[in-house]
Amino acid sequence: MQQLLYIEVPAPTEAVRAWLQAYRPAVGFASMTSDGFRLRSENAEWVCFVWQLQRTSYLKVFRWSATAPAQAESGWIDRLQQDVQAAFPMQYAPLPQVNLTSQTIFEALRPFYPLTVHYFQTRVEDGEYALKKAYWWEKRWREGVREQKRPMAVIFRGKPELPPPITYDLIYCGAALGIIHAAAMARLGWRVAVIDRGPFGAMNREWNISRSELEALVALGLFSREQIEGLILNEYYDGLNKFYDGNVPARAKGKLLHTPTVLNIALDAEKLLHLCGEQVLASGGDIFDCTEFERIDVWDGGIAVEAYGLNSGERLRLGGRLCIDAMGSASPIAAQLTGGRAFDSVCPTVGAVVRGFDPGVWDTHLGDVLYSHGDISRGRQLIWELFPGRGDEMAIYLFYYHQIHPDNPGSLLDLYEDFFTILPEYKRCEVEKLEFKKATFGYIPAGSALETAGRRVALDRLLAIGDAASLQSPLVFTGFGSLVRNLPRLCELLHTALRHDLLTADDLDRVRASQSNIAVTWLFSRAMMVPTGRHLQPERINAILNTFFDILADSRSDLVDDFIKDRLGWLAFNRMALQAAFKNPALLAWVFEVVGSRDFVRWLPAYWRFTWQALLGASLGSWMPTLVRSARNKLERSHPRLWYRLLAWSYLITYGVGRPNGTAFDLG
Repeated sequence: MQQLLYIEVPAPTEAVRAWLQAYRPAVGFASMTSDGFRLRSENAEWVCFVWQLQRTSYLKVFRWSATAPAQAESGWIDRLQQDVQAAFPMQYAPLPQVNLTSQTIFEALRPFYPLTVHYFQTRVEDGEYALKKAYWWEKRWREGVREQKRPMAVIFRGKPELPPPITYDLIYCGAALGIIHAAAMARLGWRVAVIDRGPFGAMNREWNISRSELEALVALGLFSREQIEGLILNEYYDGLNKFYDGNVPARAKGKLLHTPTVLNIALDAEKLLHLCGEQVLASGGDIFDCTEFERIDVWDGGIAVEAYGLNSGERLRLGGRLCIDAMGSASPIAAQLTGGRAFDSVCPTVGAVVRGFDPGVWDTHLGDVLYSHGDISRGRQLIWELFPGRGDEMAIYLFYYHQIHPDNPGSLLDLYEDFFTILPEYKRCEVEKLEFKKATFGYIPAGSALETAGRRVALDRLLAIGDAASLQSPLVFTGFGSLVRNLPRLCELLHTALRHDLLTADDLDRVRASQSNIAVTWLFSRAMMVPTGRHLQPERINAILNTFFDILADSRSDLVDDFIKDRLGWLAFNRMALQAAFKNPALLAWVFEVVGSRDFVRWLPAYWRFTWQALLGASLGSWMPTLVRSARNKLERSHPRLWYRLLAWSYLITYGVGRPNGTAFDLG
């Protein structure tokens, strides 16, 4: 018996089965079977069948006989593939229109997402509010993707007729990541204001990180080690990484990868935000929650931010020196700042904080960092994450890596329908018996390597951070991990810029969390994205992932940490690429198939940039930053802009190549 065809058919299995049973190939004699048909000829016999998994259908054709195949074999199989894909084309459903004046969110969405509505209505705490927020987030995201070439104008140049007084040094729009940065800047003596659309401290995603990375918050003086310990909900003893390999070639199978120090700390995100908020208020700052950002006016002497209260309807006008955009992936500021190209890849992510597992099945001190249990489903390679939380709670996420397309922006609600459908397939559980403490969802955006170096993160008196800047790697970490790892350099550079009023676009654009090694590993995450409208071999992405992760499984633990925590160096990257090519000679062709030759060629400048910066880092990184800082007292007084640019450059050859230990920041 030999497999001849394996494809995904993005349609209900009943419909595909009925179509197959009525299908008549041009050769041989076909007879109907329970799941497809059997085909016989004089010297060969084939069987074609379909089955369901992950809310989609898969089809295989095997040669059933051991005799030599008929000459027409490849012809009729190619024709079958063309016919079935023409009968069941890839489709991307639009977001349903909802009118909450005449119906509830449950009534509006039930015809489209029945399981999602059922569990949000019956099992999820505060499910109606959470589902409304998920719908709003997806609607806002889709509008942003659709309007990338014509973003809504929210940034206006010129002084208003009645400008508000310049009360604040920094005005933050967005309080999830914004409040952490705001607290750090407030501790440095700057007066800050924070505007947030939702209730302050409410989070729609949990945060995980490692102990070593939390040291950045301690080093900045933002928290003591005792406070950090008080934020930790749980710590797992091991994190597992494995991709489904039931259909991949033998050379592409991978071993289980253990990463015990990756994302192993579950943080109490809401407590962290509230502690940061207390520091902002104690330093004379202000927080305005349930307040929607509307516009910003920028002139030579300051900024004016306008917003309105969602509950009160009252207008809010604040004046300051600098605006920080921390509104995340749906930020209208970021869209206008980048001319509609705020991001080009994303991880749509949904999940929940859950309790009620069978203790004989679930280990509440064991995590899944990256895990797939099936092949490509409806143009997406679905991947799970699972992290222990408070007590017996577990945070579970389902996501996929996605290249944004106007016809296929990525859907949270459709992904939630996947989540509730296939959760029992992923982990042995009865969903009806689980207690969903909290729904977690969002879009984790990133810019591509093709644009990272030239990506704008600033205008005069305006700077984007976190997901709004879209400079982080989407491999494992969200904007939270990127912000924490880069917080020392972001704070010192911005602190210096404010002290010397270096607030032009060119100056502020140096306050960025970009890394040239992340730009290179973009190729890795890009190879995990199914291009819109394309039909890949269902096992293709799992095969690529298993090839790389099998090499990691045989590597030193520090190299594994470096790879997943965005610290992979030039030598290690090239060594791993060569090992992967040697292990699986077909890998390069597979990557070309997914990425495309055009984007592969366009990626090469990012590789040469990484090579150059790695060379600079290797030759200068150990001593040049120290030399630059030794000249601080003289340079900063006489030539503040020169000092500022040298400081930014010293970070570029350390943090910028994933080696933060090469620079000792000084906020004095």
